[in-house]
Amino acid sequence: MSFKETLAKKYAEAYMKKYGDRLAQVQGHVLSVKVSTKTILWIYHILKVDILVRPERSKFIVRTQYTKKQWFKKPEFMQLSQGNLVIIQGVKGKKGKENSETIQVLNIMNLTTKKDLIPIDHDKIKKVQQKQIIR
Repeated sequence: MSFKETLAKKYAEAYMKKYGDRLAQVQGHVLSVKVSTKTILWIYHILKVDILVRPERSKFIVRTQYTKKQWFKKPEFMQLSQGNLVIIQGVKGKKGKENSETIQVLNIMNLTTKKDLIPIDHDKIKKVQQKQIIR
């Protein structure tokens, strides 16, 4: 293993140790998207996006939140519309805190338009097939 691979592996293990029990993934249709921006002194930009998702075959609604802070350049967000099918990957809030029910977004994959918030290589994602039991 090279130094880069070893370092990446150590970072991944430390991240899983810290957030492993709080990692969450939601797949469903977008109900609403609320984008709010705030600028401080024309150089510090804060982008806050609240997304409500209704998971497939479910009655309840999941609230997710994406926050991006950036100096000088205004942060951009992907195009999301009501009814789009998405997969949202994120971290749940800590239990006992005020935002324990919300998911802090790490990545969004829009399956309707085939776009990602953070581009990833879809060839590396392994497709999981369920085995059918024939009787």
